[in-house]
Amino acid sequence: MANGSPKHHHQLEAKRKRLTWIVGVSGLCVLFYILGAWQHSSPLSNLTQSITKADCDVSNHAAVSYNSPSSSSSLALDFDSHHQSQINNTASVNEIPPCDMSFSEYTPCQDTQRGRKFDRSMLKYRERHCPAKDELLLCLIPAPPKYKTPFKWPQSRDYAWYDNIPHKELSIEKAVQNWIQVEGDRFRFPGGGTMFPRGADVYIDDINELIPLTDGSIRTAIDTGCGVASLGAYLLKRDIISMSFAPRDTHEAQVWFALERGVPAMIGIMASQRLPYPARAFDMAHCSRCLIPWHKNDGMYLIEVDRVLRPGGYWILSGPPIHWKKHWKGWERTQEDLKQEQDAIEAVAKRLCWKKVVEKNDLSVWQKPLNHIDCIASRKTYKTPHICKSDNPDAGWYKEMEVCITPLPEVSSSDEVAGGAVDKWPARAFATPPRIRSGSIPGMTADKFKEDIVLWKDRLTHYKHIISPLIKGRYRNILDMNAQLGGFAAALAKYPVWVMNVVPANSNPDTLGVIYERGFIGTYQDWCEAVSTYPRTYDLIHASGVFSIYQDRCDITHILLEMDRILRPEGTVIFRDTVEVLVKIQTITNGMRWKSQIMDHESGPFNPEKILVAVKTYWTGETKQKQK
Repeated sequence: MANGSPKHHHQLEAKRKRLTWIVGVSGLCVLFYILGAWQHSSPLSNLTQSITKADCDVSNHAAVSYNSPSSSSSLALDFDSHHQSQINNTASVNEIPPCDMSFSEYTPCQDTQRGRKFDRSMLKYRERHCPAKDELLLCLIPAPPKYKTPFKWPQSRDYAWYDNIPHKELSIEKAVQNWIQVEGDRFRFPGGGTMFPRGADVYIDDINELIPLTDGSIRTAIDTGCGVASLGAYLLKRDIISMSFAPRDTHEAQVWFALERGVPAMIGIMASQRLPYPARAFDMAHCSRCLIPWHKNDGMYLIEVDRVLRPGGYWILSGPPIHWKKHWKGWERTQEDLKQEQDAIEAVAKRLCWKKVVEKNDLSVWQKPLNHIDCIASRKTYKTPHICKSDNPDAGWYKEMEVCITPLPEVSSSDEVAGGAVDKWPARAFATPPRIRSGSIPGMTADKFKEDIVLWKDRLTHYKHIISPLIKGRYRNILDMNAQLGGFAAALAKYPVWVMNVVPANSNPDTLGVIYERGFIGTYQDWCEAVSTYPRTYDLIHASGVFSIYQDRCDITHILLEMDRILRPEGTVIFRDTVEVLVKIQTITNGMRWKSQIMDHESGPFNPEKILVAVKTYWTGETKQKQK
């Protein structure tokens, strides 16, 4: 048969038509898929409604009504802040009701009523005592009726709205010491303290004359019994970030004031349990008339400071008994009593192998040794405290304090830093941490650490695209619920924010020590329990993989309610998880007066991990009417 026969041409034509049809249909499928993916991952900033932004003039109030979230279409998420808002109390089957206004300041694990049931020795009743399962609230903690968006940093360092924390006790009790003053509708923080009435700035300058505060060698600090955290507020000017903590006690709301100012702080106390931080975390520890009995209980509290202090780190003490020869009359104590206390503190410090650096005016400074070579040898002279045996030095979650010295990693010479030296700030944030260099973190290498830095740089770029106010001063206090290596905090390091990096308790591997070695702060936390903070203290919460970890451990509704408690009105949450988990979360948050949207991973629609961005709407509790 000839090649040019009609039958052969007919077959070729049929094949050509089939091929054209297949290519055309495939092209249309790809086109519509790309169009759908583009619409699904459109930036939230394009959906944001234009609403008046908050400023410091309370004469202008922007009102926004809350509507029950719709599950059928994309929601416009509003990241702006507003001073006032009213909500439409439309009933919904899945709506979680507000709690009574009496719970507006509720701190579940530091509840004063519950605390009274516990042992008062060593102040154990002020430690964490969380509610039992049948005591958990299934309601939303309300904001005060006149709640306003906090001042932006750095103005928030000096001012806070009275209506947000309506407590004048400190302004009266500490009036002479310049802690806090009431000025009309706001509080002003002059920067004073019990031992620095001239102001925290001058006090820090005095410390800087004794030890180097401005060369980058000191980055992380812990302030025990912090008051309203003025020391921490002014240390930030020197690029030093301080973990300030104080109990919820007679000084009402001191930690709350600190967080309202935009300064890192936690509710906490030195009682019978270790602090919730790893070993070798802080470059500096500070106590200014913090009322901690350092010399009692066989020096147990100084031993705990030694555990969390980095090798070569400093401990600074001001107030009783330092400089007692000058102040003993004002302190209303005898000279003999004060001398005995200082001698006892000096003795404990010596047995810990600390070196007394200097005592000048109202300040005394000690330094922890770089390693334990000489300290181990000195145990022949000092029988107590002994070096702890078979202990996890980083254990800091419901772990009892011990009267023994936490061992340091072994070294080969007397001038070597135990555990490895860290770079000076800011290089420290991106240098490979000693715990990773030494292979102490299973599965983590220097190369993987560098990859994590790049990963979080890309993620932050994506976050800035979908949450435009992220780097524009809208957020100040950020909490990362599963911080891993602290990559999110590192990516944000150049912006005016701070991050509370949380490593879930009993994580394996435990990476909180790495986070501190990078020059950031954080804490351990079991997310089946409440956080040691007041309501409405964080602007942004980041939750990566948290609910996959905890969904089989406890009811995720209670985790979400705790997030709502600590999130400020109009605050934002970024969830990262599988679609199935995010859908569960969104179903619950739809009844919590949150608005949310699920969107693709920054790498595109083919990644099984997705992102859910949610905004807590503005609403407040109602003022109770007085009975006639």
